[in-house]
Order: sequence, then C-alpha cells, then structure tokens
Amino acid sequence: MRTPPRSRKRVYYPFALITSVTLFLTACGSGADDTAAGGTARAAAESDAIPTQDVVSTVGKDPAAAALLPSGVTGLTVAVSVGGTPPGTSLLDDGRTLAGQDIDFTRAVARVLGLDLRTEQAGFEAILPALDSGKYDVGVSNFGVTTERLKTIDFVTYINDGQGFAARADSELSEVTDLKQLCGLNVATSAGTTFEATLEDNEHVCTDAGEKAYTVQTYSEQGALWSSLQQGRADVVMSTINGLRYAVAHQDGVKFLNEFHRLDVGFAFKKGTKLAPAFQAAVDRLIADGTYARILEKWGTTGSAIEKSQISPPEHED
Repeated sequence: MRTPPRSRKRVYYPFALITSVTLFLTACGSGADDTAAGGTARAAAESDAIPTQDVVSTVGKDPAAAALLPSGVTGLTVAVSVGGTPPGTSLLDDGRTLAGQDIDFTRAVARVLGLDLRTEQAGFEAILPALDSGKYDVGVSNFGVTTERLKTIDFVTYINDGQGFAARADSELSEVTDLKQLCGLNVATSAGTTFEATLEDNEHVCTDAGEKAYTVQTYSEQGALWSSLQQGRADVVMSTINGLRYAVAHQDGVKFLNEFHRLDVGFAFKKGTKLAPAFQAAVDRLIADGTYARILEKWGTTGSAIEKSQISPPEHED
C-alpha cells in the first residue's frame, strides 16, 4: 500500500490530541483560488453548513447495468472513513447521518444497480487492507488510483482529484512545483494517505541537495491538521485538491498554493473483483442522465469531473 514511514522524521499526532474540526468552520476566508476549478469550491463554501440537498433519490434502476452484477448479489457492505470536511464524509448535526460527495456517489450507484447497502465506518488506513480480507465489499473514501495501490486493489473511477498544497497567507511560498521547495519546513498531512507516502518517498531530495530535510507531521483528523498550520506548528499542508479549496474558503489567514499531482479517484475493491463492470456502467449512467453533474455542483467540485468511468487505469504521469 504505502511506503513504511521513516520514524526519525515522521511526527505522529494521535486522535486524543486533536482539535475539533469545527475550529476552522467558523468563518469564510478569502484565500481560495477562483479559477474555473476553484470557483465552484468558493460557491459551495459561502455557508458553513454541510450541503444537504437531495440529488440522489430520483435515480432509478438501470436493468442493463444491474445485469452486469455477479449472480445473486443484491447487497454490499461499504466501508467509509468519517471525520473529514466537505466534500469528504462528515456527520450531520444529528450525529448519525452521513453526508459527503463519496456518500452521494455511493448511494446513486446503488440505486442504479438496485443494491441494498450496509455502510460501516472505518479508519482510512484500515479500509484497503480489509478489502483483501473480505471484511468489506467496497471502500469509498476519496481513494486515489496509484501504481502502488493497483498491485492489490481494483478501482472504478468516478472523479479526478489529487494532491495539492496550502499555507498561511503570510508564507513566502506561492506554489510548490518541486518538493525541494519544502526543505527545512514542517509539512502537515493525513496519516495513511498518498500524501504521506509521496513525502516519505521523496525525503531524500533535500539531503541529496545538501539541504535540511523537511519534517512530515501526520494527523488522524482534519481539524488538527489545520490547527497545526494556523498555530505555526506546520508551515505547509498537503492534502486533496478539493479538500484544500473548501477548507481555505472557510477560514481566514490561509491560501491555496497549487495543484501538485492529479489522481483519478475511485471505488476500491479487492483485486480481481467481479463487481467492477457493473459499477463502471452505473457511473457512466449517472454521467449520462445528469445526476453526476448535480452531485459535483452540490459539493463544489465541478473541476474534478470525468467524461467516462474507467476500471483500474494507470496512475497519471504529470
């Protein structure tokens, strides 16, 4: 899955020490990039309330797509990581109802295929290994399609997101095009992600250049990640492009730097799954009937649209 961490530089912050996610959901900032890809993120961030409009319940079953399911499959167990911020999966104020872009896509696909879903919450790092054991049928948590993950996981893509950076508004950084620009800095990111793996795999770029290595700080929850930046413990945050745009639009004193590496994002399955063709057909159906566009508009992620779903495509090289 990911490269094992190098303990001499990796700083891990456990859940017990985190700050509530509500820390940065108290004010709309002015730092979001208002380009075509980012403008919709700002539109979605005009209110701190998590979007709740129903864009899924009118979706009907597609017999042709459903016919692609393996014989006898009528329901699936879906694992989702909860605790992020929109467009990631969050809990509404009732403490029970899940909301997020991944949830909308999962429910919409289930309606196209006529499937009953059992949704279970799980830690982000635990989901992909549990697919191989058969504990879950599908994993849905903005999983990027990477070369390393493709060794053990099959994906059915539904959006294109990727890796990006953000910093405090007073940072001298305007963009990060080379990780050597991070030398000597503290970089905050989420544990068990492609961001952590990318940073750890490339720690040598600084020492190779005769400079002080950057320090990787990993967090189990998004609220703690952003408080580390605001309070000066971290200099830069590395996270999802869509998540960064949303978060920056909700808080003062921070800015979105740039997109670093685009990745397809997909439903995750055990390698060799027979569910992939049906899920691919379902996503394509949602694109064709307009539901797909409505989901992206709801979450302010229209810049991440894809034209057609793919099964386990190679990682983007950019």
